[in-house]
Amino acid sequence: MLKPRTFLYAAVALAATLTLSSCAGGSPATDSVSPSASQTTAAFNSADITFAQMMIPHHEQAVQMSDDLLAKDGIDQSVTDLATEIKAAQEPEITQLKDWLTAWGEDDSSMSGMDGMSGMGGGSDGMMSDDDMMALQDASGIEAATLFLEQMTVHHEGAVAMAQLEVDDGENADAQAMAANIVKSQTAEIAVMAELLASL
Repeated sequence: MLKPRTFLYAAVALAATLTLSSCAGGSPATDSVSPSASQTTAAFNSADITFAQMMIPHHEQAVQMSDDLLAKDGIDQSVTDLATEIKAAQEPEITQLKDWLTAWGEDDSSMSGMDGMSGMGGGSDGMMSDDDMMALQDASGIEAATLFLEQMTVHHEGAVAMAQLEVDDGENADAQAMAANIVKSQTAEIAVMAELLASL
């Protein structure tokens, strides 16, 4: 009876050791099948890459617009609350988008995304020009709040269109889930901004 029992203990100890080593990093083969790695490097296509590269500078501009508004005094509280929400939602998405591109072995620079957006033509991406951004920075009071809402509405409409393309054409499930959330949340915010504009 001793030998089988000793063998059992040895087997349990070996299993425990292997489990601990895999948790601590383990071999490349072990890492390649871990849930976090498989989700990050799961199937992706050119639409996923384009979505991430385009949405990074798009989100970065929305954060900048929000920062510009939040730096002003005398802005309606509902508008500053919205700007705060937009910033809080989009900053973590920027980080996630960059992480995906890194995992996919793709360039995450804003320039590549801007080039992609310029290819869409017609300003359909909703990006503000330098003059638009300067106008918002220079405005104050109700004028600033109105300009922010008008610009962010156009900006959101561009983001929704880009995100819908990812929902339709993308392959990566996580990227498609983010895109679907952008379509839903920013469509709702467009409606809120229309109400706020009417109330100013």
